[in-house]
Amino acid sequence: ERDRCGLCRRRAPGFDLGEGRRRWRALDLGTTFAYVEAEAPRVRCRRHGVVVCAVPWARHGSRFTRAFEDEVAWLAVNCSKSAVAALMRIAWRTVGGICERVCAEAEREVDLLAGLRRIGIDEISQRKGQRYLTVVVCHDTGRLVWAAAGRDRKTVEAFLDQLGEERCKQLELVSCDMASWISGPVAERCPQAELCLDPFHIVQLATDALDEIRREVWNEARRAGQTAVAQDLKGARFALWKNPDNLTARQQAKLSDIQRTNRRLYRAYLLKEQLRQIYRLPAEEAVALLDRWLAWARRSRLEPFRKLARTITDQRTGILAAIKHRLSNARVEAINTQIRLITRRAFGFHSANALIALAMLSLADLCPSLPH
Repeated sequence: ERDRCGLCRRRAPGFDLGEGRRRWRALDLGTTFAYVEAEAPRVRCRRHGVVVCAVPWARHGSRFTRAFEDEVAWLAVNCSKSAVAALMRIAWRTVGGICERVCAEAEREVDLLAGLRRIGIDEISQRKGQRYLTVVVCHDTGRLVWAAAGRDRKTVEAFLDQLGEERCKQLELVSCDMASWISGPVAERCPQAELCLDPFHIVQLATDALDEIRREVWNEARRAGQTAVAQDLKGARFALWKNPDNLTARQQAKLSDIQRTNRRLYRAYLLKEQLRQIYRLPAEEAVALLDRWLAWARRSRLEPFRKLARTITDQRTGILAAIKHRLSNARVEAINTQIRLITRRAFGFHSANALIALAMLSLADLCPSLPH
């Protein structure tokens, strides 16, 4: 390997620049360290310049052996970076660098994008200041298959570029919310794939419309001097939001009072619950109920629900696809929850690359086994 570049593996005959003695930390035994020390030939590559030749016991650009880095990566997946740094006697930032190198090598050996048929795309906040990650999850395996910093059209196009034209044609179902920066590139590059809109986001729009009606009714009662009515409406928020099966006895009584005293608010509550019921019925019954719901919402004289009816009409194809295939973004949200746990356990990340590397090791089955 003396005449090969450690990055591109190209031969560099006639450009041997000599040897330099280097050390790699191999093992930590209490307060003592074991090292591997060897002559490391250097070569000049036409593409990468002067690089040290590849050695079998360490990754490129690392001062640690492979076994040492694999152990650090395994520990980072299962405990905090500060604990790993203290146990292995390395710097806190070094843990992130090791995770990135181990993840990069594992991704080169395993094609996570092979055989994708049903995927989910969503975003997750990485840190304050509108810093987001875009994540892609395979519904069939439940694994995280791709992640990148950003939340825009270019990020989704970067994923589709990496997927390639042939594998884009193999996609059958894509679940997401109603964000145009996701649906636009998917519709252009994967016209055969059905877009399934996440049911949770559709029902959430109905809940927001219901809460808007509740605030309007509350403000009208307060302006009219009806203090008791306004106070009751303010305390009825969770009774209106919750699933009817989960209501407490007090909340059921509160809902009964609203039914007797405020028909307008109760009508909005029924609209919200009927929209939720659409996702619990067989496909044919759900389509019929959706048509009846749209007709009811249009003539309800409740402007937030009339606006919602227009939105659902525009997004009808994606909603019906989700009902037909029973596909949601639940797996993606589960992955997002685990990424939040990784972030919380590390008390945040300065670099998106370090977070992505640790997430891929944990959630894409790329974590190496403990050495020896």
